[in-house]
Amino acid sequence: MIPKYRVRCVAGNEIVDDISLLSCPHRHDSLLRTEYSTRKLRLAPHKGMYRYLAWLPVSAPLLPSGGPVTFTDPGLSRELGLPGLSISFSGYFPERGADLTTCSFKELEASPTMQRLQELGGKIPVIASAGNTGRAFAELSARCRRPVVIVIPEKAVPRLWTTEPAQDIFLVAVRGDYSDAIAVSTTLAAVPGCIPEGGAKNVARRDGMGTVMLDAAATTGRIPGHYFQAVGSGTGAIAAWEAAIRLIRDGSYGQQLPRLHLAQNEPFTPMVSAWAAHRREIVPAEDMPDAAESIGKVMSDVLTNRNPPYGIRGGLFDALQETRGRMYGVRNEEGADAEKLIRETVGIDPDPAAAIATAALVQAVEKDIIGPGDHILLNLTGGGYERIREDFTLYPISPSATVFPGESRDELVAGLREWISRYG
Repeated sequence: MIPKYRVRCVAGNEIVDDISLLSCPHRHDSLLRTEYSTRKLRLAPHKGMYRYLAWLPVSAPLLPSGGPVTFTDPGLSRELGLPGLSISFSGYFPERGADLTTCSFKELEASPTMQRLQELGGKIPVIASAGNTGRAFAELSARCRRPVVIVIPEKAVPRLWTTEPAQDIFLVAVRGDYSDAIAVSTTLAAVPGCIPEGGAKNVARRDGMGTVMLDAAATTGRIPGHYFQAVGSGTGAIAAWEAAIRLIRDGSYGQQLPRLHLAQNEPFTPMVSAWAAHRREIVPAEDMPDAAESIGKVMSDVLTNRNPPYGIRGGLFDALQETRGRMYGVRNEEGADAEKLIRETVGIDPDPAAAIATAALVQAVEKDIIGPGDHILLNLTGGGYERIREDFTLYPISPSATVFPGESRDELVAGLREWISRYG
C-alpha cells in the first residue's frame, strides 16, 4: 500500500524514514515537510478542517471539528477600497459558520497534533504557550478526555478555559514570559511518558494551520495574490506558504505563490528588524533590545516569541524570500483602530493579533502596496470572545503548579511523574 504521506528534510532534500521525528536525523538546521501521495486537493465528507483530510498527516479526524471559514465582507471591502478582499476567520462567529469554540486558529494546530500523537503511540504532549495554543489543547483534552501538559506565563492563566469541564490537564504557570515557559516545558517533556509537542517543527501543527489557505482556495477557486497575517513565531505564515506550494502542484488554483504580508506589534518586532536588514539570523542586541520591556508594551503578547523559526531552513526567512514578502511594524494605536474597524464592518470582536493583521492591511492600502485589482486574503486568526459567552459556560483551569523561571524543577518533575502515573 502506498503510504498517505512521507516526510522530507527541506535543507538536505532526503526522505526521513521515521515520520515521528521533529528534526532532521542528519542534523540539518531545517524543518521537515510532509509530502502527500494525493497531489490533488480532494475534499473529504467531513465537517470543518477535516474536509482537507487528504493533506493532513493523520488517518482520521480527532473529533467532529470546526475549521476556518472564508467569506467576503462588503463593508470592509468598501471601507478599504478592495473589492478583491477575502477574509479567513478562525474563531467563534456562528452567523458566519465559524464554530471554533477556542476562538483561535490554534485549534487548527491542536486537533491534528493530538490525533497524530495518538496514532504514533499515545504519549502525553507537553505544550508551551502564551495562551491561545494552550487553550486549544485544553479544549480538545476536555472534549476527548486525553491528557496534556501545558506550560504558560502566569499572566496568561485567565486565557485558559474550556467549554466543558477539563479533568486531564497538568497546567504549569511560570512567573515569567513565553520564553521562560518554553524553557520549563523542555524540562517536563523529558519526563518518561511525555513528548514535546514540537512547535513549528511539528508537521501536524503546520499542516493544520495550512487549512486556512486550502479553504480560501476551495472557496474562491484560486490562490490569493496577497496574504496578510500577524506573526509571533511565524508558524502560521510558513504553513500558508507550504499549503500554497501544494496548491500550485495541484494545478487547479493557479501557479503563483501569494505574497506574504506579515505584521508584528511594536515595539517588539525582531523579525521586522531582521528582514529589513535581509539577515537570516535574528541578532538580539539589534533586533530586540530591551526585550522584556518591549514585550510588556504590546497589545498582543501572543506575538512576542523571542526564538521564532525565522532563520531555520524552510522557516520564515525562506518563506518571505520565496514569496517576495513584506514585514510590517504596527503600533498599538493602529491595532486599536483596526479592531474598531472590524467590529463596525464585519461585526465580530477580533483577537488582538487579528487586529494587528488588519492594521498591516490598512498600511499596505495607504502606501499603495496593494490596490483594487488585487486578490487578497486577510487571515483573522481569532475572535468571538464576547460571542462565545452568550452560547457557552466557560470553565477556568487552575494551575497544578506555579514556578519561578530560575528555581529548581525537581519538585515540579516529581509532581508531574505522580500525575502521569494515573494514566498508566
